[in-house]
Amino acid sequence: MLRLPLCPSALVGLALALGCAGGPFGGYDPVTMDPMTPDPEHPPRLVETQIASHGDAMNAIVYVADGPGPHPTAVLLHGFPGNERNLDIAQAVRRSGWNVVFFHYRGAWGSAGAFSFTHVLEDVATVVGWTQDPEVAGPLRIDPSRIALIGHSMGGFAALRTGGGLVGVDCVVSIAGANLASRGYAAEEDPAAARAIAAQLQAWSAPLAGTSGEALTREVTEAGTDFDLLTQIPVLTPKPLLLIAGARDQTTPPAEHHAPLVAALQAARAPYLHHTILDADHAFSQSRVALSRTVAEFLVEECR
Repeated sequence: MLRLPLCPSALVGLALALGCAGGPFGGYDPVTMDPMTPDPEHPPRLVETQIASHGDAMNAIVYVADGPGPHPTAVLLHGFPGNERNLDIAQAVRRSGWNVVFFHYRGAWGSAGAFSFTHVLEDVATVVGWTQDPEVAGPLRIDPSRIALIGHSMGGFAALRTGGGLVGVDCVVSIAGANLASRGYAAEEDPAAARAIAAQLQAWSAPLAGTSGEALTREVTEAGTDFDLLTQIPVLTPKPLLLIAGARDQTTPPAEHHAPLVAALQAARAPYLHHTILDADHAFSQSRVALSRTVAEFLVEECR
């Protein structure tokens, strides 16, 4: 279990502005404080761009950290369809000294192309490769040898499914990560369950192009064990991992998605496994500061 120091709740006003004493940031709290003295020649900035994936342009933004760098860089993966983008985490991670790349998969939220779960996995690999291109890494102050994946929900699935095998990905963070295979197994065993899953996916699919709830259900069913995160244990075990779940999450319940993966990694004696369950729903609606601090501290302390 990852146990992180918290600031005492009694600290208010000017005292709070001094941040938490101790921890990886000393007296500076990147979750709640802006940089005290930004680098005038290399200030933090926001870069809007597009990233080509299999011939289609994906909309992306890069949160460039303060200072000349090169900076370790996190690729932030949103869920299905991506209503919660977790950009507060992106800002906290940037204030911790990391760049953050956020993008919309093909067929999602205005990015060109057709959406599918397979395309999501391909797009993650494409973006990781993009961060390692010298023509990209130089101007954006990216250290291509220090890349992390941070994913929420379906994005957690994508981070865990791809992160173990991608060269250059040092560590993986999954937030309420979904094991899509569990839906596929359920749909395969029970036609009524398949219809219910398809209806739910269809209800969430308004921001997506080129797909349907029925097509996505068929995809996870046909993928079988290829979408089962438990098959990724051998390649995930050597890497620093942070698995976060919400105790009140009804979309990816911890007992179904979080606990089996933690147990499998523990059985494999994964040496760099960190895991925690916060008192939160699927979007961590009342735990955003705790969530941001958990992620930022893991990256700074463990993702080396």
